[in-house]
Amino acid sequence: MRSVSEALVWSGQAEPAFSLGALSPVSAPAARRVLLRRERAGHGDDGLGRFRRRIPRGLGVALAAALILCAGIIGSVRGGQYQAFVASQGSLRDFFARHLGFDVKIVTISGVARLGEREILDIAGVTPNSSIPFFDVDAAKAKLEKTPLVASASVRKLYPNRLVVDIVERAPAALWQRAGEVSIVAADGAALDELKEARLNDLPFVVGEGANKRLKEYLALLDAAQELRAKIEAGVFVSQRRWNLHMKTGVDVKLPEDDPASVMPALIKLEREHRILERDILSLDLREPGRAFARLSSDAADARASQLAAIKPKKGERQ
Repeated sequence: MRSVSEALVWSGQAEPAFSLGALSPVSAPAARRVLLRRERAGHGDDGLGRFRRRIPRGLGVALAAALILCAGIIGSVRGGQYQAFVASQGSLRDFFARHLGFDVKIVTISGVARLGEREILDIAGVTPNSSIPFFDVDAAKAKLEKTPLVASASVRKLYPNRLVVDIVERAPAALWQRAGEVSIVAADGAALDELKEARLNDLPFVVGEGANKRLKEYLALLDAAQELRAKIEAGVFVSQRRWNLHMKTGVDVKLPEDDPASVMPALIKLEREHRILERDILSLDLREPGRAFARLSSDAADARASQLAAIKPKKGERQ
């Protein structure tokens, strides 16, 4: 109440002024005294004044602007405009980073042989909306290494606008058919991926349950076959015990369970001397040591029977 009484001025009156609180007389000069600017600034409740002095200038304007911005964001999210913006331009942070000159302009890819560059970019998640500061290289590396054909990968950023991707591919060793599906397998028999492209059809082909686990054995058979290798269509693993060689002529060559490579010289000799694989036979059994059994086709069997009947001696003739 002291501040109020000091602010009261009774102009034109000679009698003393009174304070509103205790009704005590106040001298006229004190009542007529005008407060200076610095006194007026600190006049009033001391706590409230100190609080007001601590508030930065422009805080109210900033808070009002923030409130309007939040309202706009909420409205755009509910109305679908924000989602449409993200779909076309990417996240807000990527959008601003690109406009500051940190967009992904150059991607250097090394080490790829069977994977395409576009495939690498799609797997790593590199898009026209990506930005260098906010591109997650660890996530891109993890995605690439989950790809069956990729043994290891590294992804690096080079500011302001370049990504470097290094790939080490797993080498496909063969194709493996099981239950009607064909997969690409590595040298250790691990399935890498399903066969999707014809560019891998030149790989060795194995068929049957467990054939992938015995791949090294089959590759050794191909090496032992020498010039016959080009005539072998596939290796068929029978009952998870032994191999049959399915030839491109349709003949199945049955190999022994133990040491199948040991009969390959005999097969090579039969082909060189008798062209056995081009004959009208269904299979050639080499499982008996030192012997070969050929199973004729139906036509060949009929022709053979007719041939034998023609040369069979008639009754009463000497044989």
